[in-house]
Amino acid sequence: MWFDRLLQGTLDTFLMVGVSSLIALLVGVPLAVFLVTSSKGGIYQAPNLNRVLGVIVNLFRSIPFLILMVALIPFTRLIVGTTYGVWAAVVPLTIAATPFFARIAEVSLREVDHGLIEAAQAMGCRRWHIVWHVLLPESLPGIVGGFTITLVTMINSSAMAGAIGAGGLGDIAYRYGYQRFDSQVMLTVIVLLVVLVAVIQLGGDRLAHTLNKR
Repeated sequence: MWFDRLLQGTLDTFLMVGVSSLIALLVGVPLAVFLVTSSKGGIYQAPNLNRVLGVIVNLFRSIPFLILMVALIPFTRLIVGTTYGVWAAVVPLTIAATPFFARIAEVSLREVDHGLIEAAQAMGCRRWHIVWHVLLPESLPGIVGGFTITLVTMINSSAMAGAIGAGGLGDIAYRYGYQRFDSQVMLTVIVLLVVLVAVIQLGGDRLAHTLNKR
């Protein structure tokens, strides 16, 4: 029974982080591209809109996850119909991870050699061609590295969410480890989280290194 509970907690953590990270990836990359291309001197220059979007991104990035999760309770209930369980945790996890990842991806996009962009413009490439064939491919190793960091951060946040009713490994550590003073349970969860983070970090680093060599 203990193994089944631990397995379910691990699967819940995978579900929380997996769904949230997928949404953060799908929204964060376009958001980062827009932040780069709409800045002053960008290929889609729109400094006023860029400034407003930048303020919104920074606002959500500056709020600690625990406070954000509590503040989003009405919104979470509106979206998923509950404030308890795995799917309730997906909403704040996604909202916290998306601007975080977008800023990391933005840094990678800004590091692309501006000479490549100018060369593409000189060849008559359309702006969306420059984004798709120059900016994204050149920044891909950095984006992968940034996404790996985001995943690790989300695992930490999911454990925090689990401790207040979202399920997952955090819930097991809190209910069966902390509240019952069972150090074995706590140690088991810690080991699982460390292994999970190590595997993700190693895989992300190797993928980024492989892409960088191409």
